[in-house]
Amino acid sequence: MYIHVTVTSNARREEIKEVKKLHFTVKVKEPAEENQANIRVRELVAAHLGVPRAKIRIVNGHHRSKKVLSIINSN
Repeated sequence: MYIHVTVTSNARREEIKEVKKLHFTVKVKEPAEENQANIRVRELVAAHLGVPRAKIRIVNGHHRSKKVLSIINSN
C-alpha cells in the first residue's frame, strides 16, 4: 500500500492529519537535515497506522516535502 505525505519540518508542534484517504499532512519538530525529519515522519506515520516503523519505507521524495511512503504488509 502506498500513501502520500506532505511534510513540514521545524514545526512548533508535531501532528499528523489525514487530508483524504491515503494522503496525510505531517508536521515534525526535527530539521530537514541528516535524515532527521524523514525518520520522525516514519515514526509518526507508523504510530498513527499501528504498524512497526520497519514496515514503512520512503519510496519517493527523500529530499522533498512531498513524499510517497510504502507500507509493507506482513500477510
